[in-house]
Amino acid sequence: MSFAHSVTGYDIAYPGGARRSHSTNIGYAMAQFDLPLEELERYSPAPEEPLDFDSFWATTLEESRQQWFAPRFEPFDGGLTEMLVEDVTFSGYNGDPIKGWMVRPRHAEGPLPCVIRYLGYTQGRGLPLQSVAVAAAGFAHFVMDSRGQGNGGNPGSTPDPFGSPPRIPGMVTSGIEDPSTYYYRRLFTDAVLAVDAVRAHPAVDPSRVIVSGVSQGGGITLASAALSKGLLGAAIDVPFLSHFRRALRITDASPYSEVSRFMQTVPGREEDVFRVLSYFDGANFAPRAMSPAFFSVALADVTCPPSTVYAAYNRYGGPKQIAVYPYNGHEGGQAHQVLAQLRFFTELAE
Repeated sequence: MSFAHSVTGYDIAYPGGARRSHSTNIGYAMAQFDLPLEELERYSPAPEEPLDFDSFWATTLEESRQQWFAPRFEPFDGGLTEMLVEDVTFSGYNGDPIKGWMVRPRHAEGPLPCVIRYLGYTQGRGLPLQSVAVAAAGFAHFVMDSRGQGNGGNPGSTPDPFGSPPRIPGMVTSGIEDPSTYYYRRLFTDAVLAVDAVRAHPAVDPSRVIVSGVSQGGGITLASAALSKGLLGAAIDVPFLSHFRRALRITDASPYSEVSRFMQTVPGREEDVFRVLSYFDGANFAPRAMSPAFFSVALADVTCPPSTVYAAYNRYGGPKQIAVYPYNGHEGGQAHQVLAQLRFFTELAE
């Protein structure tokens, strides 16, 4: 397997060493605003990591696994004649029931490698027909619903039964007063337990599970890659939830702006907020993740600024490569990156 250190966008190095040029037409292009690429490749800020980071997560996962129930895989008519679809319910944080879709090729012989996809901010699991590309490439594909999230295009099916004190609209400040109540403690735990759930599926090879996601999903992927054991790989696109302190300094785009607006309501307590966020920072999860990883970054991305991506990428503990899209914003590489990932998945699974 070939892992390039860095790849400049539109000339992507795929696993195995092959290179192909790409072009896109997405309309108005935003300017690069962060550090130059040569500085980004060296950017490695001092970690802001709580001393009890590992024990916090070990205790969190142990407590939720004590509430575990066996996952349920129920056949679902998704209108996909060449795919088998199952409506999944599995045990998440605190034993809460979490929904998902399992989509896999109807005629493939198992057990299959499985790619888990974690969703972007505000997205729910939607409908199975929205998640067929990975299954069409021969994999089992599990889409995890994000508790308490969902929008018109991607409705969700999983409530978040935990309330929180007053917060800025959105999820990123929900329960932010304490790491034990913070929303992402629950969501990251769901993500790790989703790995346990798919490994229990009779059509899945438990030794060949890959985690993936874009934006918020990329941040969840970093956490899952660090907290799950024995993963085959991780695909981490333009990750949110990384290097919070710098993100709040250089962008006023949502969702980071939700944290900035929350800071306005608690003057004098900013460092308390940053301490809570340090338990959920992708830059702190990154050195604990050892499975091969394929990142992507967009140099005009004001939503998840490039330096926040490189803060995690440069600290990543396992083999890694990154696709760089110099003129793209938060949309990143779009279909080009999906194609590159499919090749990455295929090589890992061989």
